[in-house]
Parts: sequence; structure tokens; C-alpha cells
Amino acid sequence: MSHADDHQGTRRDFLYYATAGAGVVVTGAAVWPLVNQMNPSADVLALASIRVDVSAVDPGTQITVLWQGKPVFIRARTEEEIAEARAVDVSDLPDPNHENANLPAGGPATDENRALTEDGIWLVQMGVCTHLGCVPLGDAGDFGGWFCPCHGSHYDTSGRIRRGPAPRNLPVPVASFVDETTIQLG
Repeated sequence: MSHADDHQGTRRDFLYYATAGAGVVVTGAAVWPLVNQMNPSADVLALASIRVDVSAVDPGTQITVLWQGKPVFIRARTEEEIAEARAVDVSDLPDPNHENANLPAGGPATDENRALTEDGIWLVQMGVCTHLGCVPLGDAGDFGGWFCPCHGSHYDTSGRIRRGPAPRNLPVPVASFVDETTIQLG
């Protein structure tokens, strides 16, 4: 083996490494836009956390706000609605588990686990039917809570599915009071 052959091998190795490096850079440049498009858009990030003034919400009424592109029901419940929701035997529910982002998973879907406040007056939940994503109507249905007219799902005054094709209760998002009249979502 001559000195010239060693020199050629080094040049060849350099060309292999340079070509492979250029290939990695080109592949990365082609793949990055595809990966980056999966990030949330600026308008979604702007709504990652919102504050809602609930000072005008009277007992027995609700407001619907848009958060992360989805409706959220914020309801001030009456004593009758709270009593009705707390009288339900959780074992009789189609979905006995709670979906409350404020609590650890795995607990029962009691009204106490779903309400935002200990007294049960404030209920905050996503306003999207868990069957096919329709928006249920408030103060409707056979259980006095919400009714999805698309396929007939009935939710009670705590947002728990009671009858119909919906498989789960209305989910409860991360929410908290920041002062006496303002709820923060997210």
C-alpha cells in the first residue's frame, strides 16, 4: 500500500462524511416544517389561560365562554339543583368516574368532585357532548341539566351522563377562583 492510497482513502472518507452531513441537514430542513405545524397556533396559545367575570351570573343561570376553541359552561346552581345532583347514587351512573382536571384521576363522579366550590354553587365544565362533539343545551333534558339534541344524550345538573349514547360525563377543565367574581380557566 502506497502513500497515495492512504491519501485517497482520507479524501474518500471526507466526501462520505460531507455527503452524509449534507443529507442530514437537508432532511432536517425538510422535516422541521412538518413537525412545527403540529405546535399550537398563536391564537390557541393566547387562550391557554383566560379569566372570566362571573359577577353577573345569577343562581340558576349560566354563561358559555370560548376557551381553546371549545365552549365552556359556567353555571351558578340553585340549592335545588345542588341537592338533586348530590342525591344521585354514583353507582347508578353510566360513567361513575369523574373527569375533573382539578383533582387526581380515578375518583367517583360525585357532585362534590365535579363542583368548583365546596358549597357546590359553581359548576364549570366543557360544553362538548362526549358522544360526537355537539354542544348540549342547558336547562334541558330529562334530568334538568343539559341535553344534546343531536343524538339524545341527557346530562344531570352536575354534568354527568344519565341517558343516551354519550359514553362519558362532561369533562371539568382546570379552573379556579382568582377573586370573588373571577374564574380562571387553564
